[in-house]
Amino acid sequence: MVAAVAACTDSGGSAGGSRGADSATRPASRPPTPIPGVTDAAFALGVASGDPLPDGVILWTRLAPKPTAGGGLPAGDVSVEWQVATDAGFRTVVASGRQTARATLAHSVHVDARGLAPGREYFYRFRAGTALSPTGRTRTAPAADASPNRLRLALVSCQDLQQGYWPAYSAIAADGLDLVLHVGDYIYESDPKSRFPDRRHTTPATPGLGQLQTLDDYRDRYGQYKSDPALQAAHHASAWVLAWDDHEVENNYAGLTDEDGDTGARHQDPAAFARQRAHAYQAYYEHQPIRATLVPGSPNMRIYRRFGYGDLLTLNVMDTRQYRTPQPGRRPNDIGPSALGEDNTAGTMAGAAQEAWLRDGLRSSRTRWNAIAQQTMMAQLHLQAVVNGRSVGSVAANLDQNDGYGPYRTRLLTAVRDSGATNPVVLSGDIHCAWINDLRVDFDRPETPVIGTEFVCTSISSGFLLINDDFVRRNNERLNPHVRYYRGDKRGYTRIEVTPDQWRADQRIAQTIDRRDAPVTTDQSWVIEAGRTGVHRA
Repeated sequence: MVAAVAACTDSGGSAGGSRGADSATRPASRPPTPIPGVTDAAFALGVASGDPLPDGVILWTRLAPKPTAGGGLPAGDVSVEWQVATDAGFRTVVASGRQTARATLAHSVHVDARGLAPGREYFYRFRAGTALSPTGRTRTAPAADASPNRLRLALVSCQDLQQGYWPAYSAIAADGLDLVLHVGDYIYESDPKSRFPDRRHTTPATPGLGQLQTLDDYRDRYGQYKSDPALQAAHHASAWVLAWDDHEVENNYAGLTDEDGDTGARHQDPAAFARQRAHAYQAYYEHQPIRATLVPGSPNMRIYRRFGYGDLLTLNVMDTRQYRTPQPGRRPNDIGPSALGEDNTAGTMAGAAQEAWLRDGLRSSRTRWNAIAQQTMMAQLHLQAVVNGRSVGSVAANLDQNDGYGPYRTRLLTAVRDSGATNPVVLSGDIHCAWINDLRVDFDRPETPVIGTEFVCTSISSGFLLINDDFVRRNNERLNPHVRYYRGDKRGYTRIEVTPDQWRADQRIAQTIDRRDAPVTTDQSWVIEAGRTGVHRA
């Protein structure tokens, strides 16, 4: 984290505006005017940046001195100043302005700071009255016609605060990365219950359901998560690109259908669930540095989007929750006969419009690498019980993953193969363990060509509770020959370095999540050579 060193100064810019990046003069300073009820504690949630473009980046903060108790600010809007500089001391301010932190949006601020130089490191901060925020570091994307030498990023997901601490985020903050890519489950919706007294969830308006339902429920839960010092440090150190998965709303929701297996007070019809989803989506927007348009009260918000990094990489970020059809069989524990997913001809995880968007983007791409970030594991994962060396029962699969949507997956991987996009890579999370998989259009025919590689990050803290580790390894040997790497017993992240010649992935694991300061090391490193399908040990 970079410490703030001076008060922000006013540029006289309009709300959301920016000064051009070519301007090297510092705005004339003036004494700040205190705002009643707004102290330095107002920036308890820190700052963040995200969705970088060649000429700009989203800058975020939320004024919330009491993050888990409604925010704690007096009623009314608050004027907030912001600055972007080329140095941590803010001697050369290149963009600045003023924006209103509206009470109706939990006093959050989203600045689309434009006019910046491509491929450049910047520092940013906010001021409200005399209250000064921490300083964040960010980086714009390279110009579209640039040929960058490398891009360094972390792939992360699944951070159940109640299950432990987040040493992985401390390691990410120290890595000095260009980007953090979060593919979902930023918060969890469960009731307070933890073996760590300081990690118990906030109490929702209706305890006992294991759900968040009101806007205040979601806001307080985000306030709790974003108060974590390791998470703040990772946000302060790098720009982020984020997409949600299910726990940002409710476990295993699909479209406007709430959690599979819900009955009684937990069950909601589509109209009631739409209201809950609207609250969840608004709170997500209020707490993330995303380039999106929020219509308060709407249960819809488009977050699938595409980012370019010169001629090096195209990053397609998908949303496989908002538009998906319900899981086949609606199994409460996710696991069911694999045939249910293979026969799910009407099923989709992305919807027709998003599928077409992805196909068009792949066809038009001219970059060296083409990544598809999406939520659940793409590769086939078959499981079958074995007793005394003999298979027992039918082959099962996790029907909440792509295995529940077989024809959709075949369409998507066929589009990847036929698009002509070079060096395709899929980036996934959700399953709370790390995988590296060969991708084929037909996983039941291992003799067919590999068309790409999938990297699945392990969780930041969420436990792998589905099935024991040895059972998964035995099934991989028997039924899943496309799995190249698997580890389910450790939490961490995947650190990636992309160059014109290779894609390198370091599988990073924390020794334990019982301590904030636990060491994080590299378990294994794997490499894809540009122009060659398949992955190998570094």
